[in-house]
Amino acid sequence: MREPDGLSLDQVEEIEKLSLRALFTAARDFGFDAWDIFAQSNDDPKDVAEDATREMLDRLGGFGISQRIFGNVDYRKARYVVLPEYSVRQALFVDSKAEKASSTATLQMSQLSMRVRQHRGGRNVDVPGKIRVYETYDGQTYLSTILLAHYHYEANSDGTGKDRPPYKLGKLTLSAIPNGTLQDRYNPDASESIWLAGRNAPTLGEEFRVRLSFRALQEKALWRVQTITYDTTKRRISAKWSS
Repeated sequence: MREPDGLSLDQVEEIEKLSLRALFTAARDFGFDAWDIFAQSNDDPKDVAEDATREMLDRLGGFGISQRIFGNVDYRKARYVVLPEYSVRQALFVDSKAEKASSTATLQMSQLSMRVRQHRGGRNVDVPGKIRVYETYDGQTYLSTILLAHYHYEANSDGTGKDRPPYKLGKLTLSAIPNGTLQDRYNPDASESIWLAGRNAPTLGEEFRVRLSFRALQEKALWRVQTITYDTTKRRISAKWSS
C-alpha cells in the first residue's frame, strides 16, 4: 500500500490513466444505451446525462471501500486502485455535462483540484479548485481523481431558449482532469493553459466558471481525452482508445 501523498507525479498520472481506461471500458460496454437514453427522455439534458453516467458507472467495477465521499459531482466513490507493484486509496469523482458545444466542457471550481490560471478580462487570474488533491476521511488519505463524461447533443429550441426533446446524442467525450499536484505539467501559468473563459458574469455575482479545452488538454497528453461516437444507421458505437 502506498500513501497518496508519497506518490510521484508519474504515478499520479499512471493512476489517472488507469481510471480513465476503466471509465472508457464501461462506456464502451454501455454501447448504444446512452444514445437511447437521450433519445427517449423528456427530462432536462443535464439530468439525462447524470442518469446515463450513473447507469454506465454501474458497470465500472473495481475494489470499493466502505467510505462516503463528499463533493459537488454526480458520482463519488472511495476505492482502491490496484497496480502490479502497489495499491492506493482513491477518492473518485465523476461529473457529467450535457452541452451543444463539442470542443469544451463548462466546469465549476467545486469540480476541480487544479488551480485555474488564465488570461481573463484583460488580466491574469489564479483561482483554486475546491476539491483537495488529497481528501481525508476517518484519518485515511485518498488521492483525488476527477473524470468527466461530456455528452454532446443536438436538439430543437422551444422558442424560450430551452431545448426540447427528442435529443440526439452526437458523441461522448471522456476526460481525466489532472490532479492539482500536476499543476506545473498542465497549467503552470496563464500563458500555458488548458482553460477557456467560462460562461459566467462577474458583474451579476455569478460564481466563477471555466471551460476545459479538450484540444489543449490533448496537446499535453493525448490519452486524457477519449471519444465515443454513435452510428445511428447501424446502431453501433465507435470507441478506439487514443494513447
